[in-house]
Amino acid sequence: MEKLIRFTIADLAKITNHRSGEIKFGEKMHIIPKDKDIAEYMKACEAPYVLFGIPEDIGVRANYGRPGAASAWKSAIKSIANIQHNRFCKGSRILVLGTLDVKDRMEAVKDLDFNVIDERMKLSQTVAEIDKDVAHIIFTIVSAGKIPIVIGGGHNNAYGNIKGTALAKGKPINAINFDAHSDFRILEGRHSGNGFSYAFEEGFLKKYFIFGLHESYTSKSVLDVIKKLDDRVRYNTYDEVGIRKDKNFDAELQGALDFIKYDCFGIEIDLDAVPNIASSAMTNSGYSVAETRLFINYFASHPNAAYIHICEGAPDLATENYAHLVGKLIGYLVTDFIKANYKETKE
Repeated sequence: MEKLIRFTIADLAKITNHRSGEIKFGEKMHIIPKDKDIAEYMKACEAPYVLFGIPEDIGVRANYGRPGAASAWKSAIKSIANIQHNRFCKGSRILVLGTLDVKDRMEAVKDLDFNVIDERMKLSQTVAEIDKDVAHIIFTIVSAGKIPIVIGGGHNNAYGNIKGTALAKGKPINAINFDAHSDFRILEGRHSGNGFSYAFEEGFLKKYFIFGLHESYTSKSVLDVIKKLDDRVRYNTYDEVGIRKDKNFDAELQGALDFIKYDCFGIEIDLDAVPNIASSAMTNSGYSVAETRLFINYFASHPNAAYIHICEGAPDLATENYAHLVGKLIGYLVTDFIKANYKETKE
């Protein structure tokens, strides 16, 4: 865990806005003391959820995307710390682990151009290095009997989430991805567009469902590959549900769950899929924030939900007056997950 920057009580104090008569998450969330062993403390801690941030956008850049996703953690943790601790959701259910240390790697690649083959290869190699660190940390969290709540970063980190969870569980897992894109591109070197295809190819991902693909932004080659893998990889499109009304949203939720629910599964949320949310591939059409929250509530309530990953949000790409809204949205999604997933027996 040498690549982990632990979150401290001082870090939490700096971002928690104390107010008389109120209790904020930041006053109740758990922190691992610096003199304690990480794995042992996690196992003993009463909190069932472990919050972990990956402040990088190297995988996005390697996939021809706009940088900015590295800024999501800072915005999200500030919003989460200031959520009200009450009977609906309690801050004491969260252990804030910290962030992956990517500062040196971000600095090393900041001037690389993805249009130059050698430099794009360097970006991909750096993503592969990050994969190993993410997988190790997720493995440690899941092995401690906890449920990771991961704030990205790019969607490249789905690979590490899946691999780490699968290794801890001792078998491949399934995944449901709320996304405008498949992220099932060819194995051409690691980036944010092929985390699931690499996890699938390497045997960590068993079944994969993409919820809400945008038909105009999915290549024929990817659709052809998915068609051949119909027993293990399926999808629906936003267009057929939200525009043409060929399919019903609630029925599609049920169908997707029926496909993945018999094994542990990860919940992947790409904020690129939500209209007008600052992200690397920002869209102005797609499922609403309310529908995104419904989606999380639905899948998180199943006992086989193994983790949630919220990625691609990029406050740095928003206008100054609206940058904080990315973190606020992530705060809503995190508490939606906990409210749906939490069972009293876990405390």
